[in-house]
Amino acid sequence: MKYLIAGLGNIGPDYVHTRHNIGFDVVEQVASALGASFSSDKKAWVAEARHKGRSLLLIKPTTYMNLSGEAVRYWLTTQKIPQENLLIVTDDLALPFGTLRLRPSGGAAGHNGLTSIIECLQNERFARLRFGIGSDFPKGRQVDYVLGHWSAEEAAILPEKVKQAEEMVKSFATLGIQPTMNLYNNK
Repeated sequence: MKYLIAGLGNIGPDYVHTRHNIGFDVVEQVASALGASFSSDKKAWVAEARHKGRSLLLIKPTTYMNLSGEAVRYWLTTQKIPQENLLIVTDDLALPFGTLRLRPSGGAAGHNGLTSIIECLQNERFARLRFGIGSDFPKGRQVDYVLGHWSAEEAAILPEKVKQAEEMVKSFATLGIQPTMNLYNNK
């Protein structure tokens, strides 16, 4: 069984470890835990890993957030991975910081990366792991907040939450979405 795990973010030094790049950070954690490393390939940085008999293709799209769907569609198609084996890891303003929620489908909720994926796949039927980044920003400053770095308090808790997200990704690939939701969504 092969799975595509796509962490959303933006490439370039200005975006490293920003709130919007938490998807990159999570797939990097998964790759590291499974002894895989990323290399540059078509439309993404790609790492291949194995976990409990499953093959995980981890990608960090190099298309920038607003065109993430191009990379996701490319790798799903070329690797012949069924859409039910796709997991998108993304930041979410609507969830309090550190809250992790796995969902089997849903809309974009204003997230440009998810909008791009929905447009490219022409449906909303793909799993997403939403990583809460909170919404503690003044009116009109959303972009600065999302592209900003974590506060000292958040940075102290972040490794534990990224590790939990790693466990959820591995569980998705081995147990499936419903058991993983049951195990983790209420923590």
